[in-house]
Amino acid sequence: MGVNTIGCPAFYESKCKMAEERAQRRLAAIMAADVVGYSRLMELDEQGTLATLKERRRVILEPLVREHHGRIVKVMGDGVLVEFASAVNAVTCAVEFQKGMIAANQGRADDRHIVLRIGLIWVMSLSKAATFSVMA
Repeated sequence: MGVNTIGCPAFYESKCKMAEERAQRRLAAIMAADVVGYSRLMELDEQGTLATLKERRRVILEPLVREHHGRIVKVMGDGVLVEFASAVNAVTCAVEFQKGMIAANQGRADDRHIVLRIGLIWVMSLSKAATFSVMA
């Protein structure tokens, strides 16, 4: 039994072509950020910590993500995942996000500083439609 040019057994060729056509693969830079010492900050002042994080997302993160053409994928507690089509935009946004958070910490007690840990990865992503069609 032969394998065609798209790597499918010949008898599955029509299904594989459909999945291949629907699969929308693209490169994406993902920025993952979370707060260092989040549990400690929550123990000190739960309401204040949550209010500060919400404000900083609104005032610092969201405008930076828009400016650098990103998309907030998920927010969870002290963490956020942001997708960018460009690695340069992701790195620039991450650096500016750190600078904004450092500036926002000025005038606050050292034990109340919100410090970020940020990681960046470059991945091949599939759209949800592609994922479902490949699974079918």
